This record gives sequence, structure tokens and C-alpha cells, in this order.
Amino acid sequence: MQTSNATIPITDRAPKCSTCSIGQLCLPVGMSAQDVEKMDALVQDRVRVRKGDTLFRLGDPLVALYAIRFGTLKTHVTMEDGRSQVTGFYLPGEVVGFDGLQQMKHTSDATALEDTEVCVVRYDEMQRISASLPSLQHQFMRLMSKEITQDQVMLITLGSMRAEERLAGFLVNLSERLAARGYSPSEFVLRMSREEIGSYLGLKLETVSRLFSRFAEAGLIQVRQRHVKLIDMAGIRQVFGRGC
Repeated sequence: MQTSNATIPITDRAPKCSTCSIGQLCLPVGMSAQDVEKMDALVQDRVRVRKGDTLFRLGDPLVALYAIRFGTLKTHVTMEDGRSQVTGFYLPGEVVGFDGLQQMKHTSDATALEDTEVCVVRYDEMQRISASLPSLQHQFMRLMSKEITQDQVMLITLGSMRAEERLAGFLVNLSERLAARGYSPSEFVLRMSREEIGSYLGLKLETVSRLFSRFAEAGLIQVRQRHVKLIDMAGIRQVFGRGC
């Protein structure tokens, strides 16, 4: 397995897909119990990535996809002028690494926003098993489709929405994803900085900070450093809905 020097291989095997607590969100979602058991042979290893360290880098060969067991990752690209452009945030149960499929090498860096652990899904082994497991092929295509859809949504967001609509949409999306994982949809700690949020949404740091303050003054949210409480979810959705 090829990973960044910043990653720490874990000697004990990854939890089986058939017994994993986040299996309903990850690669096996919707598969029959019998097919999920066949996938237990696919995920054998785990890797831990410390906060600030990198799982893979731009240009690294694609050897695996990575299902997040716990923690948060961001994908990002360094521009010619040295600026970092965030291209995505990934939560537990989500799979990172699809960017490398076209050229069989990664087109971005993946960095941990907190201590994170991922299950390693070796690409060559996945191809071998999926040949005799049609439901795995279906799941693979579903996840790829989801990536494409998310990219399309971001293009629409950056191309047509005003700044406040972008931030409202970000908060709605994050709330829904956290709720799907059993976390509070209305109160959470942002693992990403305001600067990283701005990079992802195509906004300046000053704009993001000003919008958080404006939302708080309007009674939509409460903010204490990175701790955010969504007070008026209907109001936030209304702000977001204006740009949809």
C-alpha cells in the first residue's frame, strides 16, 4: 500500500463491513447481507492520519480508495501563486480518492482536519471482486455519480449564488450530512477554518467572517469560535432557497 509518510498503518485489521457501525453510509449501503459479507475480504487495512497530515498528494498513483471511519478530511489543490483551493470536505462514511480514476493518479491532496482513520479499499482488489459481485459494481457507480453531482452543484453555487446564499447552503448541507451520521443537525463544531470554508465557496476570509456575524445578528445562528448552533433552520433554508 502506498500512502503518504504522514500516515500510520494500523496493524490490526479494519472492522468487517458486515459489522461496521457506519456501513449504512459507506460503500456497502443498500447491499444484501450476503454480498456485504463477501466485501469483508476487500477491506483489510486501516490507516490513521494525524490532524494536518496528508493521506495522499497530487500526482500520487491511485492504489486505493479510502472510506472514512472517523474524522474529517479536506481535498485541496495548490495554485501557482501558492494559494490552496479547497475542493471538498469528507465526513465519516464517505469515500475519498475518486479524483484519481481518470488518469490513475490523484489530482488533489487529501489532508486531515482532525485525527482521522480510514479503511483502505485497494483498487485492484476491488476490480477483482466486483467482477463476480454486480452489487459492488453498482455501488461503485453510485458513488462516482454522487461525486459528479456534487461537482455540478458546486459549479452552480459558485456561478450563480450570492455570498450569503453560498454560506447558507454550506450550513444546510453540513447539517444534513451530520444528521445522517447520528450527530446533532443544529449544533456542531466546524472542523474547517473560515478561510477553508471561503476557499471552498469562492469567498474571501473577510466575507465569510462578516456573513457569520450577519447571520448571528439576524438570529439565524449562534457562533462561538468554531462552535456553531443553528437557531433558525427554516430561516437559513430560506436564505439558501433564494439562490436555488
